This record gives sequence, C-alpha cells and structure tokens, in this order.
Amino acid sequence: MLQLRELFLSQNMGFVDIASMFLYLSPFFLLLIIPIACMLSVFLTFLRMGTDLESVALKSSGISLYQLLPAPVFFCLLCVVANMAISFWGVSWGMENFRAQVLEIARTKTQLVMQAGVFNKDFPNLTVFAQQADNTTGELTTVFVQDRTHESVKATILAPTGNVHTDSDKGEIVFHLRDGRIYRQEKGAVSVVGFGTYQVRMDLSKLLSGYDLGDIKPKEMSWEELHEANDDPATLAIDNGMFSRKVKVEIQKRLVLPLACLVLGLFALPMAASFGGLNRHWGLILALGFFLFYYTLLSLGLSLGETGTVPPIIGLWLPNVLFLIVGVVGIRMAAMERAISVAAWLSHLKLHWARRVSHAN
Repeated sequence: MLQLRELFLSQNMGFVDIASMFLYLSPFFLLLIIPIACMLSVFLTFLRMGTDLESVALKSSGISLYQLLPAPVFFCLLCVVANMAISFWGVSWGMENFRAQVLEIARTKTQLVMQAGVFNKDFPNLTVFAQQADNTTGELTTVFVQDRTHESVKATILAPTGNVHTDSDKGEIVFHLRDGRIYRQEKGAVSVVGFGTYQVRMDLSKLLSGYDLGDIKPKEMSWEELHEANDDPATLAIDNGMFSRKVKVEIQKRLVLPLACLVLGLFALPMAASFGGLNRHWGLILALGFFLFYYTLLSLGLSLGETGTVPPIIGLWLPNVLFLIVGVVGIRMAAMERAISVAAWLSHLKLHWARRVSHAN
C-alpha cells in the first residue's frame, strides 16, 4: 500500500475499495497477530483471576492448576487451527486478490493528475504541458503536447484549450484538444495542420508501467506453491540461491507461527502466576515485552535462515522450543506454588530501598 500511495493518493477510490484492499491484506497480518492475541488472552484472564483471588479460592477448594489447563489449552488449539488455515490458504488468497484489486482499480479509476505549469512526462515518449489545469473538471488551457511515439515522425500539438479524462471502459486516457495546430517534422520537412477538435488517446497500462507489482514472492505463495518451488531444482539458480532459501524459511514460518499460539499460551500461564498482585497495566507491558523478545528471536532466525548462516529449521523453531521449555517448567513450578512472585519481589525491593534511604538520612 505504501509503495502504491502515489498511484492511489489522488484517485477516485471509495471506502469499499480501501476496505476490500485491507481485507485482502489482513491474513498477512493475522498470521502474526493471532499468536500475540492468544498469549495476551490467556495472560490477562489468569492475571485477573489472581488479582481477584479467584485462583486462591479454587486452590482452597482442591482444584489444582493442572485441572484448569484444559480450557486454555483448548482455546490455544482453536487459535492454532485458525492460524493454520490462514497460513496454508489465507495468505495466498489475500495476496492474490490484493494484486487483482490493485490492477482493477488502476484500470478503471486511475486519472492523470496534471500539474499546471509543469512538463508532465508520466507517459513514455509523450510530454504534456498546460499553463492552467483543473483536475476536478479536467479542463486545460494553453496546452502543449509533444508526441515522440513514432521515431520517424515527431509531432508537436498546440491548443488554447482542452480537456483530459479517463475512459474506463477502454482503459485509456483521452486528451480532447480544441482549435489548435499540429506541427509534424518528418524527413527534414515540417507540416502544419489546423484542427477544430483533436483527440490523443493513450493506453492506461503505459501510465501504470512504473507501478509493477513484481513477481510473486515466497511470502505470497500458498502451501502447495511453496512445496513446488522447494522441490524445483531451477529455484537454486535464482538470485544465487536466495529465492530457494526464502522458500525454505517461509515453509518453516508457516508452521512455526500457528504452533506459537499454543507455545505462547502455555508460557502465559506461569507468567500470570508470577505477576499475580501486580498492577494489570504493568503486567500487560511486561507481557508485551516478552512477546517482543520472542519476535526478536524469530526475526533473527528469519534473517539467518535467508542468508544461509543457520538452517531455517533451527533458526525459526528455536524461539518456540525455548518458550515451550520455560512454559512447561513454569507451569510445574506454579502448580507446586514455587513460582517467583514478581509483585512480592518488587515490594521487597521497594521496602529495602526505603530502609536504605531512611538509614542514610
């Protein structure tokens, strides 16, 4: 969207067009948003239970943490299934429709935005100048057009008034000039022809040639396309093997992020127990900090995998393995009521600091 901002900024796009484009881009973002949403949901739920002493009441009734696990695990598994559907099919569906939507909007709603007093060279081999230009009505005054589309013939068109508009049905931009002259230079001779009305039609695709969406990238491919590209020996020769490495990294990424819902959800359980009694806002900030650490490790794995420094299966799965180990060990410690209480530790630190200040005074 940012790369195409110049194309869409001054175009006749409605709310439905913009909303549909963001809808098609949403699977790409949901692939990363769902794991953090799953983590925060479990964390805030158990943090609230600890703050309201509900967890203490359950423990006094003989209900252990292990008996509470099925509900959050089931919720995390639902998130895993949803994220797998997005990973395997949703991302490619969204990017394919996004590309099609961009080209359709460009074909049907693009308008040439004329700048008064500036030589516009948006079209190849065509220069357009207008002393005054009203982009609302398309009216032009003192128009100069230099046509170099034919190498053997160069034409210069001068007209006191004109109009420019987009023919969406034919995919053309039309310059309608009035009461002007055409100066043609051919084989050393110049001819002058007057006209009452004259039209210059340009294919809209030529205006859009600078907005090429490029080839489909691995992050836009479906699960089947990724495996086909991974099995194709020809991909090893593309960009000195960079494309092949990106495909391998993307395959692992499509598996890692869905399973991250379960891993981060299990990690959030003991984290909520450790933060029990802490202000909810501070707990949320710390939880986001842990996810930032996870995402930093994941990004490092992506970079090292694409450069070939570390095998993708190691670089991308390492954050999940580390957080899973910490989560399982933390759940065991929380069930045995041996989890570190961050709130108690902070209170102890605050009390110790107050004592030192009082002794100093």
